[in-house]
Amino acid sequence: MRSPWYKKLSLVFGHRPPLNWLLLCLVSVFVLIALLGSSSSNAFDSVSSSVRSDIYSNYRRLKEQALSDYVELKNLGTDHVKDLGLCGKERENYVPCYNVSANLLAGLKDGEEFDRHCEVSREQQHCLVRSPKDYKTPLTWPSGRDVVWSGNVKLSKDQFLSSGSMTKRLMLLEENQISFHSDDGMIIDGVKDYSHQIAEMIGLGSDSEFREAGVRNVLDIGCGFGSFGAHLLSLNLMAVCMSAYELTGSQVQLALERGLPAIIGNFISRQLPFPSLSYDMVHCAQCGIFWDDKDGAFLIEVDRVLKPGGYFVLTSPKSRQQESSAGTKKRSISAPFEEFTQNLCWNLLEQQEETFIWQKTTDAQCHVSRKQSSIPLCNGDDDKSYYRPIAQCISGTTNKRWSPIQNRSSGSLSSSELEVHGIKPEDFSEDMEFWRSALRNYWSLLTPLIFSDHPKRPGDEDPMPPYNMVRNVMDMSAHYGGLNAALLEARKSVWVMNVVPISECNTLPVILDQGFAGVLHNWCEPFPTYPRTYDMLHAKGLLSHLATERCSMVDLVLEMDRILRPEGWVIISDKIGPIERARTLVTQLRWEARVIDLQNGSDQRLLLCQKPFVRK
Repeated sequence: MRSPWYKKLSLVFGHRPPLNWLLLCLVSVFVLIALLGSSSSNAFDSVSSSVRSDIYSNYRRLKEQALSDYVELKNLGTDHVKDLGLCGKERENYVPCYNVSANLLAGLKDGEEFDRHCEVSREQQHCLVRSPKDYKTPLTWPSGRDVVWSGNVKLSKDQFLSSGSMTKRLMLLEENQISFHSDDGMIIDGVKDYSHQIAEMIGLGSDSEFREAGVRNVLDIGCGFGSFGAHLLSLNLMAVCMSAYELTGSQVQLALERGLPAIIGNFISRQLPFPSLSYDMVHCAQCGIFWDDKDGAFLIEVDRVLKPGGYFVLTSPKSRQQESSAGTKKRSISAPFEEFTQNLCWNLLEQQEETFIWQKTTDAQCHVSRKQSSIPLCNGDDDKSYYRPIAQCISGTTNKRWSPIQNRSSGSLSSSELEVHGIKPEDFSEDMEFWRSALRNYWSLLTPLIFSDHPKRPGDEDPMPPYNMVRNVMDMSAHYGGLNAALLEARKSVWVMNVVPISECNTLPVILDQGFAGVLHNWCEPFPTYPRTYDMLHAKGLLSHLATERCSMVDLVLEMDRILRPEGWVIISDKIGPIERARTLVTQLRWEARVIDLQNGSDQRLLLCQKPFVRK
């Protein structure tokens, strides 16, 4: 709680006293020190030289502290961003690090110009990405899964009419809405049948048995607009849509608008930001990737992220037809493709017309015993793959996490599974208990009432917090994924993108092994997503950590503003110093902000923020 004098000061000067006023106070301190020093010299001329030395030493320390305070004030002045305007209309859907023109000028070619290159296009234009003119607050879950406002995504009528993929056939474009057939509706247009077909092809009775077969998380490449992933989510599977950056008509943007997990990523020249052995299933339905290009490098990358015993599902109408012995036509893959899968020790389980399913080997020695394989084994650490060049070698075979997905425990991670990650079960349990308690506090704060002068203070007839206002959540420093686990345990209708900073201990494998969504990321760079795609951002200890990395807090806060939806929430937990500096910045970005003392005697504080709906 702030003291009364601080509240009066805030009424006069706003959230932060003007810099000139603070400098005036600093000058006054210097004058007072000088006067005291002068009077002291007249009154104590007979004092010994050792005492004079102490006085000088104290004065010097005061002077050094004053100089330090001045530098801090100057730094705050450098971070001054309240005069920032809105970006131009051309940046309404702006995603940094994807600048084809700049990449071409840098000499990138052969498809690499379409890849993510933050080192090439480091544009330092500090401005707030505006919302489109017709932008509206998304519908709450689950209504928002089936109906989105067409003004919220960059998808024109012509683009919609020219599309012809399986998932887009589920869409209905109306005047200002895009509607999708509900997974619970009568018209399913093959999505449920397609999922059931995949289950049968891997030997299951129905797709409701996926989890029993060890499938918990799925990487859906080129996911259309998320209908298959939406169905898998209804089966309690985490399906993450991953598609290349698109200037218009983005699959990732629309999937996130529907409240479905998605991230920008592609198969061109760099590894995906996941460790090896990350996913139980990788799915591609007409995803537009030529898998046998570049000597099978893309298939090698799929093998890297697949867990032992995991499945690669490919549905493609481009496979050639051949006559079977029974006289019926069957789809067939190319000879190079077949050779690559054999060298990877994949087993073709089944094929039905356009759909093929391979299973990754569970035998780590398969590649050693297969002498004719032209793909060597990798050397070194493969758990911190962050946009490294795609490797032409097989990884993960010596990893201590090599274990068939069929052998995993049915519920939460067992003690032996935690020990594989180097985590003590008691530490994991203690972390989980902390997040149970923290979540109860967080959820009670998600209401405009927390800001006493909030213009949208709800009346008696309005619902209290938050009643499905929050769907897409990002934990910017996820540790073990405890916030995600607590949200699931509390039966909140949310999903979490668990981000592990690359400079911290790599805990992403234990997050993915719990069946959660997660990614490695460098927070000195922008995150690979479209603007306005998250309802809530959470960060514990991130500000202090980034200070050691010398990353710009201004850039970080502007990036948070870019990916946060209007009326979205931010919860930051950190030490009081970084919290106060962040509060200064976010209030200058027009966010509502309040610092909350945890009242546990520590120097930790919560910074609770809400981004307003600003049109101009």
